Amino acid sequence: MFHFDIVTNWIDSYLRFFLPGGWALFIEFVLIGVVILGAYAVLALILIYVERKICAFFQCRLGPMRVGPFGILQSLADMIKILLKELIKINRVDPRLFRLAAYLVIIASICTFGAIPFDKGLHAIDFNIGVFYLLAVSSLGVVGILLAGWSSNNKYTMIGAMRSGAQLISYELSCGLSLMTIVILSGSLQLSTIVEQQSYAWNIFRGGIPAVIAFVIYLIAGHAETNRGPFDLPEAESELTAGYHTEYSGIQFGFFYLAEYLNMFIIAAIATTLFLGGWMPLHIPGWEGFNKIMDFIPPVVWFFAKAAVCVFLALWVRWTMPRLRIDQLLNLEWKILMPLSLLNILLMAIWVLICTK
Repeated sequence: MFHFDIVTNWIDSYLRFFLPGGWALFIEFVLIGVVILGAYAVLALILIYVERKICAFFQCRLGPMRVGPFGILQSLADMIKILLKELIKINRVDPRLFRLAAYLVIIASICTFGAIPFDKGLHAIDFNIGVFYLLAVSSLGVVGILLAGWSSNNKYTMIGAMRSGAQLISYELSCGLSLMTIVILSGSLQLSTIVEQQSYAWNIFRGGIPAVIAFVIYLIAGHAETNRGPFDLPEAESELTAGYHTEYSGIQFGFFYLAEYLNMFIIAAIATTLFLGGWMPLHIPGWEGFNKIMDFIPPVVWFFAKAAVCVFLALWVRWTMPRLRIDQLLNLEWKILMPLSLLNILLMAIWVLICTK
């Protein structure tokens, strides 16, 4: 299989051949930053278009059709429009915290996105505590949401922010515990190590029933953390106008909009990495011919195909299920998912002890 570490190692060798080590490292940092920002923006535009088309399919409509063939340039037109929009000045807000909130949300999303291993050698950072890093950095987004609600000086934004804080902090626990279940199975927090251990069998298969339970819990909790239906109480339009970002306009609103869509992809990408083998192809023991055919598919294609399936599941749920009440949402977490996650960790520990003997 072709891996991107060949390309990245060649770029590193090329730069170090012509430049001192410090300058070569600096240029690599700049290149990585540009690639991450570019991929972040392109993926967000693609996801916006895909959701509009899937939503239209579920509602027996065509979706965007005017800008470009089949409406594929509609998201680009909307991006240009939002960049040209005026930043409306809101009276009696805290201006510093008001601006900082939008930056915190987008920075937390980008930092999480940068740690995802799309292929061998195709990730910005590869910490030996990668899973812990993902949980820590992704949780910073809730600070931006709370600041947005507080600094806007609006009762609707404040209610939306408080709902979001309760929701995200609650579901972060089940999300983290389901990931810890896979850490117990893998014996490592490093994302690249976890992926390489799945070269012969993905974790969802080799982890047995506890891995399947953890996968389902993660999908539910992760979807709740993205503030999307049926868990979209912080942005309930019929109750709170637009929730915690009601007072935002222009590029500041665009930051919240981009982060929401990329967070959906990030949840799918983490599920792909820890449960579905990451960039590893599907291998079936004993089917050597089938396995060789699967090896011809590039690892990046495998990664994005698995992530696309997870994104489609999230969109399917969003456009099918009705919105939950706040008491139903919190009961689901604290009375069902949380106890089940704790029990599942114990089951996984027993599974590992039995299988390693």
